[in-house]
Amino acid sequence: MPEIPDLEAIKAVLQDRIVGRSIKAVLVYKPLVIRSLTGEEIQKALMNQTFLAVHRRGKYLIFRLDRHSLVIHSMLTGRFQLGTPETRRSADTIFALTFSSGVEIRYIDNKSMGMVYLIPNDDYGSVPRYLEQGPDALDPALTYEIFRARLAKHHGEIKGILTNARFIAGIGNAYADEILFAAGIYPFRKRKTLTEDDVQRLHRSIRNVMEEATAVIKERMGDKIHLKIRDFLKVHGKAGSACRRCGGRIASVKANQRETNFCRQCQPGLLIDPQARLNL
Repeated sequence: MPEIPDLEAIKAVLQDRIVGRSIKAVLVYKPLVIRSLTGEEIQKALMNQTFLAVHRRGKYLIFRLDRHSLVIHSMLTGRFQLGTPETRRSADTIFALTFSSGVEIRYIDNKSMGMVYLIPNDDYGSVPRYLEQGPDALDPALTYEIFRARLAKHHGEIKGILTNARFIAGIGNAYADEILFAAGIYPFRKRKTLTEDDVQRLHRSIRNVMEEATAVIKERMGDKIHLKIRDFLKVHGKAGSACRRCGGRIASVKANQRETNFCRQCQPGLLIDPQARLNL
């Protein structure tokens, strides 16, 4: 699933390559993924509109045009691709937009899990669950005081809270692991057991991890915005590897169709769920 660092890198490329260009072709290959909330056919609605800006809120990318916006949530399997009309098209392409510069952007989703909404500009209330999001994880207004107050309203395990978009938006499974490792917090600790120092470290780690990862992905991705770059992460996807901090082994817990990776030495704690499968 693309998370904030991936989407920030994609946003930067698209801002550079297609903002200010007009749409000269709209090709829709899998229309069931696209929801027009304007009552208009997407091909007719988008033709000849100028691409004004790319925004991000949580895990949504917003393509703002003259009169409409495309709001896209990639979910688990959605990806973007940049090329030209001659670039070989994947069979999983949902739609493609060709611009006056000759550049083409494609949205690809091999399981059609993502959601693409065509809306009138600024009508975000029409997009399901969009306005239910909490503040973006990189919002400068998300001060420690606000973060602490919001956190106090949630119960349960801290990783589950981090990935709850109603708490704060934009954190998924991979970067929740990275944030908790950076903060030295066991992913399955209950929120009520966190100390003031824990919460402070957690708040700092969110921004630090996201900004550092964004810089790495921007440098390595270039224009290949379809790439999923995760090999530099410290714990996520590293089950069985040596911890970079202490040398211990990265553990893996699989529960509720989600894998959690952490260091048992740097993030000590007790596994509570008897149904979870632990691999050391």
